[in-house]
Amino acid sequence: MPPWKELLIEVEKIEIKYDSSLRNPVSNSEIIKMKQTIQKRLGNIIIPEPYIDFLKNVNGLDFNGLVIYGVDETLLDNEGDEEVQGFIETNELWYENDWQKQYIFLGDYDTAWFCYDLNERVYVELNKPSGTLIQFFDSFDSMLSDALEASLL
Repeated sequence: MPPWKELLIEVEKIEIKYDSSLRNPVSNSEIIKMKQTIQKRLGNIIIPEPYIDFLKNVNGLDFNGLVIYGVDETLLDNEGDEEVQGFIETNELWYENDWQKQYIFLGDYDTAWFCYDLNERVYVELNKPSGTLIQFFDSFDSMLSDALEASLL
C-alpha cells in the first residue's frame, strides 16, 4: 500500500472530528468520461495511472490548504455535496499561459502547484506563480505522500 493511503486515513479521521468526510471514489465510467473529455478539451494528454488510482479512492481532496483535483462535477454520475476542483477545468485555466502546457496540473496549495512534467517525465512541485522548480519526485505516490504529510502538520 502506498504511504499516501495511510496518510489519507489520518486525513479522514480529522475530517470526521469536524463532521465532514472524504469525497466518494469515482467509478470506472466517470474515469472513462474524464479521459474522453480530456482528449477533446486538452489534447493528447495521458493521465498518470497512479493519479487515477487516487481518484478511485477519493474524488479529489481539499484539506488544510492542499487541493488535489478531482473529476469535474459535470462528468460525475451523481452530484456530490461538496464542490470539487475539477482536473479539466483547472488545467484549462493554467493552460492560458503557454509555458504551463508542459505540465499536467494535479493539485496545488497556496504557494505551489503539484504537476507532472511532460517533457522531463517527472513529478514536480513548482512555485506559484513563478513556476520555479521547488523539488521533483520520482513518482506520483511520493509527491502525494509528501504533500499530505505537510498538510497534516
